[in-house]
Amino acid sequence: MSDQTPQYGSQQQPPAQPGYPQQPGYQQPGYPQQSPYQQPGYQQQYGQPVYQQTVVYTSYQPQPKGFSITSLVLGIASVLFGFTFLVPIGAVIFGIVGIRREPTAKGMSITGLILGAVMLVGWIILLVLWLSLAFWAVGAASVYGTTS
Repeated sequence: MSDQTPQYGSQQQPPAQPGYPQQPGYQQPGYPQQSPYQQPGYQQQYGQPVYQQTVVYTSYQPQPKGFSITSLVLGIASVLFGFTFLVPIGAVIFGIVGIRREPTAKGMSITGLILGAVMLVGWIILLVLWLSLAFWAVGAASVYGTTS
């Protein structure tokens, strides 16, 4: 046997073929190649395990905020268009549903709920005042009515 036989696991480079220059990073097929990304301090020595870092990619999943945005828009609309009665009721309903189902948009739900509730209470107070004024007018007309 010859002393020139290569050992398994040794990394011997074959001689470059005449006429063709050896390109960096290129290795002929059939020969082991060292990774260009391998760092010298992280090689396995003395049977110790090699630890590799695992990269985890996560993506941001936006939470739905439809009820909360609807509550806020209806609450603002009930302040701007105060002559409506159904808009504050919608703001209150969507605000309650938004608080329960969408915890990430709680601020918008609470704002819409408060604006809708304030306008709803304002409508109730105005309705009570109109009814009391109407009863007072009917009562005054019957007491001070015309006598013939």
